[in-house]
Amino acid sequence: MLKNQAGIRFYIFLAIFVFLVMFPFIWIFLTSLKPQNELTSFAWFTSNATLESYASAITTRPLFRYMLNSFVVSGLTTVLSLLIASFTAYAVTRLPIRGKSLILGLVLASSMFPPIAILSPIFNFVTDTGLRNSYIGLVIPYITISLPLAIWILATFFQKIPWELEESAKLDGATPFQTYRQIILPLATPGIFTTAILVFVAAWNEYLFALAINTADAWRTIPVGISFYQSEYTVPWGDISAATVIVTIPIVILVLIFQRRIVSGLTSGSVKE
Repeated sequence: MLKNQAGIRFYIFLAIFVFLVMFPFIWIFLTSLKPQNELTSFAWFTSNATLESYASAITTRPLFRYMLNSFVVSGLTTVLSLLIASFTAYAVTRLPIRGKSLILGLVLASSMFPPIAILSPIFNFVTDTGLRNSYIGLVIPYITISLPLAIWILATFFQKIPWELEESAKLDGATPFQTYRQIILPLATPGIFTTAILVFVAAWNEYLFALAINTADAWRTIPVGISFYQSEYTVPWGDISAATVIVTIPIVILVLIFQRRIVSGLTSGSVKE
């Protein structure tokens, strides 16, 4: 009896927790279905549900162009960040080089700078090189921001891999790069997927650099594009809510597809020593 009561309380607590976490998205979704004359009401549901906000969100602004820009920038940032971070993490955790702790400390220190502090020099660099209003103009600062996180996460996973496997590969004549490619990377796959999702979502949601560097409407990413739905005199909450729901769906699908690898990466260290 007591066990059943404890189970009921647990599920009640879990339901409340899930509701609190999902409340913003639920409210935005329900708002996107309301007609214009009910947008400012505090009622949860409407008896006149409509998709007008979705049609307006797509036609008023080039929403799908914003999504394409975000996909390209986030994808390039993820691939390049993982490539650089994996080599760096392997070097500072598996190779006999000096100053490993100092390198990781500098990487951690670089992540302490607020983005606004490095916006001005990066903006000047991108402007001088003619990379404004381009994908590369955003990928460069995004990599700068993403690398410290990626290096630290991958370094943690690489440290968990048994040294015996690497020593056996060396005895068989494998080079450091062959060991990295054939031994380290396959065992660190959960960590790589976890890092990739975190980097991709961070780039997808970034606003400050995207606002300052890509000012042409055709090159704007989703966070900046949605902020431009409002005009001087009105704020189309229905359009903004509908656009938010549309651009959230791909991220939800991406996380659902790779959820097992993400959970594996967050809860394990590849293999036990």
